[in-house]
Order: sequence, then structure tokens, then C-alpha cells
Amino acid sequence: MDRRSFLTKAALGTAATGLAAPALAQENPKITWRMTSSFPKSLATLWGNTQELGRRISEATNGNFTIQPFAAGELVGGLQAADAVADGTVEAAHTVGYYYWGKDPAWALGAAVPFGLSARGMNAWHYFGGGIDMYNAFMAKQKLFALPGGNTGTQMGGWFRKEINTLEDLKGLKMRIGGFAGKIVERLGVVPQQIAGGDIYAALEKGTIDAVEFTSPADDEKLGFVKVAPYYYYPGWWEGGPTVHFMFNLDKWNALPANYQSLLRSICQSIDANMLQQYDWNNPPALMRLMAEGAQLRPFSPEIMQACYETTNKVYDEIEATNPEFAKIWASIKDFRKQWYLWQQVAEYNYDTFMMVQQRKNTL
Repeated sequence: MDRRSFLTKAALGTAATGLAAPALAQENPKITWRMTSSFPKSLATLWGNTQELGRRISEATNGNFTIQPFAAGELVGGLQAADAVADGTVEAAHTVGYYYWGKDPAWALGAAVPFGLSARGMNAWHYFGGGIDMYNAFMAKQKLFALPGGNTGTQMGGWFRKEINTLEDLKGLKMRIGGFAGKIVERLGVVPQQIAGGDIYAALEKGTIDAVEFTSPADDEKLGFVKVAPYYYYPGWWEGGPTVHFMFNLDKWNALPANYQSLLRSICQSIDANMLQQYDWNNPPALMRLMAEGAQLRPFSPEIMQACYETTNKVYDEIEATNPEFAKIWASIKDFRKQWYLWQQVAEYNYDTFMMVQQRKNTL
């Protein structure tokens, strides 16, 4: 290469480098958002994944796009998170759709409804069954855009001060229960209470409530419910696979550069997987520790499960008859639910059942 050719190419390279910096700055503008969480800092997995979004988006943009997390109560109450985003008080929230079912039952469908899908089923429906788009067609009317941001897996049925063996035992029971599962158990005599996570223990300790459901052993252990309500029931039939969402103010979302939107989609999906993996890892030892502290495991009786299932179907029929948006999304979930549980009876169920027998025989 002659000297003239080398210098010409070097000069062109310098010019290209000079153009790259402003172009990159244009693609990655400085944006600062705040995100309120529905979860207290004591819940390491839920709150930890709220923080994780901000950490990952900052790393991916060299600090140009920052999302600062705030725990429940720091900016707004845990159950007001979505409202704060919709009205523009903050740009984002990490929350659960069924907290807002009282506004419209369709809010709950993107998260979990009684006798719905398991975590893997929900993820399949969200990402490949059109669930994200269907839910966002509804959320747009709430001035929100939502992306899955975690799943706990099937939750426990809750902590009770006394044993619950029959339907009669449910009557008059004051229970903290999230989502519109409260509407179901209310018809069976339960008095549902909706209380944010950070306030539950005090209500249970004082006797304001008789029972509480929250999530799973890993979280329940931290909240100390075993100290005042030792009977630990399963399964949480109202939360077979509850999706936690990142919700964004719709105008703010639409104003983001396309590359930031793409990054958020990818990072939210990674956190969606991250949370479920954490719960799957942390729940087994947490359950063993709770049992050592005195937790007494109890399954809901077949009588109670069947009554809850039949009551749930009646409530769905009533809502579908009057709420076309609910009916459309629920029809999609129901159609897939039939296929999902047919498939689950084949390979997964039989493999898991065999391995569970080995565990009970102590041969693993």
C-alpha cells in the first residue's frame, strides 16, 4: 500500500468515527424514568426483579436509559401502582393485573384467574398465543402498555388459624385474598379482604383477618405468617401461574426510540424467566424451613376444590354475558387450556409422577 492510499483511507476512517458518536447519541438519548413497585423490599424475589429491570436497561444503554425503582409505599401505595402510571405520576410500574380487577375483570386475565393456566401455560399463551397483544388491546384503553415481567409458578393456598375441612368451615372466614378469587370464595361464605403485601402480617397478628394467601414458601417465610397461622394449605387454585407485569405509561412507551422499545421487550422477557427460575430454586428449601418452624401442610379437600371450580365457572358465565372484552380474551385462554392440560397428561405428568414416587421411596 502506498503512502497516499494509506493516508486517504485513514482520513476517511477518522471522518467515519467522527460521525459515529452523534449518530449513536441520537439512537441512545438520555432518558430517566421512575418505576413504582407493588412489592415491599422484604420480598427479595419480587422486589429484586423490580430492581433488575433498571440494572439491565442501564447496562445495555451505557447508562443513557435509566429506570429508577421505588418499593411499595415510597411513591404510591402498592395497590395504586398502575393508576400512578396511567395518570403520568410515574412512567412505569411492576405490579399484577388482578390487583385492579375491580375496575374491570379483564385486568386479571393477563395475570391469573381461578383455574386458569400454569406458569408455562401462561407463558406459551402470552408469547405464542397472542396473549400479549390481546391484553394490550385492553390495556391501551387504560393508557398503559404491559409486558410480562415474572411468574411465581403455582402458589400456595394460604395460611389459616384453624383447619379448613369442609365448606361449612369457610363461612364467615375473613381472608386476605388477591384478584377476583375473592369474588369466588365470597359466594362460599368467605369475607374477602384486599390488603397490600406489607400490611398483611399486622392484620393477621391482630386478628383483623383469619387467613391470608400471598405467594409461595420463599416469600411467605419472610413475612412470618407461620408464627400466627400454622395451617398451610395448597394449592392456590386461583393462581396456577400468575404473571407479574411491567406496565408503562402508553404515551411514554410510544415516545421511546424503537431500539429502546426492543431492549425493553427483550429485558422484560428475560426477567419473566428469571423470576420463575428463582422461585423454583428457592421454594423447596423454604418449605422445609417453614415445616421445621411448625407449618402444618394441608391440601384443600376435594369437596372444597370442586365447589370452588363449579362456582368459578358460574362467575365466568356471568361476566362473559356482559363484558365482551373479557369474553374475547377468556375464550382464547380457555381454548388453549384444553390443549395444554391434555398435553400435560402425557409426558410431563407421567415423568413427574414417577419421579415423585421415587422421592417418597427415598431412592433419589
